[in-house]
Amino acid sequence: MQSHAFIPDENPTRIDHAGFYRRWLSMIDDMDYLQSFVSRVAGTNEEVWVPLWREAGKHYEDEGDRLESEGDIKSARSCFLQARTYYSIGRFPGAISAVKKTISEDCNRAYAKSCAHLTPPVQEVIIEHQGYEIKCHLREPKTAGKHPAVLIMCGADMFKEDRGWAGDFCIENDMVALIMDAPGTGDNLLPWEPSSVSAWMAAIDFLAELPSVNAKSIGAFGISRGGYSVMQLAGHYPKMVKAVVASAGHHFGYQMTDQELLNYVDARSSRSQYKFGPKNGPVTFPGWSVEKENELYKQWALPEQGVLENITMPILMINGKKDHLAPIGNIYYMLEHGPAIGREARIYPDAGHCAFKYFSSWAPDSFKWLKEKLS
Repeated sequence: MQSHAFIPDENPTRIDHAGFYRRWLSMIDDMDYLQSFVSRVAGTNEEVWVPLWREAGKHYEDEGDRLESEGDIKSARSCFLQARTYYSIGRFPGAISAVKKTISEDCNRAYAKSCAHLTPPVQEVIIEHQGYEIKCHLREPKTAGKHPAVLIMCGADMFKEDRGWAGDFCIENDMVALIMDAPGTGDNLLPWEPSSVSAWMAAIDFLAELPSVNAKSIGAFGISRGGYSVMQLAGHYPKMVKAVVASAGHHFGYQMTDQELLNYVDARSSRSQYKFGPKNGPVTFPGWSVEKENELYKQWALPEQGVLENITMPILMINGKKDHLAPIGNIYYMLEHGPAIGREARIYPDAGHCAFKYFSSWAPDSFKWLKEKLS
């Protein structure tokens, strides 16, 4: 990934560590294979986008089926995870239409195949909250006794099937993992609004009641929008959340300068040129504006919600200094507003949103850090 240029935009016709494919690069085994399909991108509307990425995923799924039938379970799992990743690209940004739902089903099927022989297994559990049944993935260590636990909080366009690796890291560190889609995405139909933090709180309560969990040692981990949600949850539920890791995240409380705000609006608005649903359907990502951003700050910023001062537990924040979607000022803001001890940050000067360029370093370290803070 380090060979790719830094181009902070959402152009799906090229690969760079901070651009559109940043979400999946850490999960791709063969960059040449990815490039072979990126070079064929002729548009993002679902009529051309979905068949392209279904083809990419099916190759790996078929190979996984063959390897599994021959008893090569380890190699088969790798293929199923690759299939899942390419299907995930095809379903971006989610099951927003009937066509997108079909490739979302492909993605879920491939992920289920990748988990079929895992020990400990991936368990499908339901959290009931406000009349909604939220399907989550749970993994519990094989060792006896009570363990620390981590709520893996998904973001706006990456779902629990995309975060299985986080569950793997939890198991490696002898922790319980609960992976949950963000409100308004995937299998979480609760509307995305400030009050939907209650869904994350319900997930914490679910973990606390498990026989395998030490209820006094529960933390949270999130990336991108999930990074914001981690902080929001910590502020609303400090008595239960004991340590958090946030990779990126916006609206912590930092107020952008006028120039930063204009740059941010331009970056968000650039996505509006790509339509990922039906060719004749609505725009997938509406344009942004200064007024809209200011209104969202009033709704979502931690000080505006009155919870900033509640965040006193250990926190680890990670991001690239060149992030165009979650300004790095959010991290500096949190370092300056709160306890002098217990706040840590990893800032990568040459990386963009979520510092995906350095995923192989900060991702495993994040779960080692959580294990240390929760033990």
